[in-house]
Amino acid sequence: MPEFDLIDRIRQRAATREDVVLGIGDDAALLQPPAGKLLVVATDTLNAGVHFPGETAPADIGWKALAVNLSDLAAMAAEPAWCTLSLSLPDADERWIDGFLDGFLALAGQHRVALVGGDTTRGPLSVSVTVHGFVEPGRALRRDAARIGDDVWVSGTLGDAAAALEQWRSGASSDEALRARLDRPVPRIALGRALAGVARAGIDVSDGLLADLGHVCRASGAAAELDLESLPASEALQSAFAVPQRHALQAAGGDDYELCFTAPPDVLEDVQRVAAAVGTPVTWIGRIVEGEGVRVFDADGERWAPPRGGYEHFG
Repeated sequence: MPEFDLIDRIRQRAATREDVVLGIGDDAALLQPPAGKLLVVATDTLNAGVHFPGETAPADIGWKALAVNLSDLAAMAAEPAWCTLSLSLPDADERWIDGFLDGFLALAGQHRVALVGGDTTRGPLSVSVTVHGFVEPGRALRRDAARIGDDVWVSGTLGDAAAALEQWRSGASSDEALRARLDRPVPRIALGRALAGVARAGIDVSDGLLADLGHVCRASGAAAELDLESLPASEALQSAFAVPQRHALQAAGGDDYELCFTAPPDVLEDVQRVAAAVGTPVTWIGRIVEGEGVRVFDADGERWAPPRGGYEHFG
């Protein structure tokens, strides 16, 4: 398929919004941000063999490419609006493109995200997405906003995606529920929006809980102490892995795209209320304290550390 036919194929399937003045088809998009809101921008790139197994279905790649970016908006309490898509493809395979768009646009439709531009090129399979959203001034959840005494919370369950990747690497048959968490993470947009004005700091869990919460601690000039037994685990993870390995996957596995956030203790009921209102479970896992880094304690009060840290591209 010639490049411009490929672009036209994408344009014909992409939805639009009233604030898109000019979308796909020109040198750049023309967009109209709403008055009185801040523009929130995030970019992520997914490469075959690094962010997803090479045999992953095109629809799952499309879904995940957008989901990981929307998760960044969720962590900032932002409302999604627009995105751009850059595709590097070994070949312009029509069936692959259509499958990719099935997943990508299905998730975009759930959050009224308009695809407004991007780029296509020949090369190794790589997908780069930039998302744009809005947040009210003073209501973004920032990494530098945690305060000593805050409770630390996490949404959903931890370790499922890393568990699926572990099964794939070992050649074991994949648990369907775990593999779904790896291939189709759910960005916690509604929870992030609901936490604006309730929580203080936020981050999405992409590289592992300890690594990502560590970013919050460094930015906020504080430390965190976590209760190992409080880390939420799905039934699928508990069935597939013994406790020691399960804890390691939960603490350092990554790819969950859940939200980790801090909030003052006196808003505990508010946190539980807004989470229930959007149908997303949240779990208290620790507190922000004086010092540096993230410390984890087991049921006996002993210091615990995973066998390896979170994911680092150039580590």
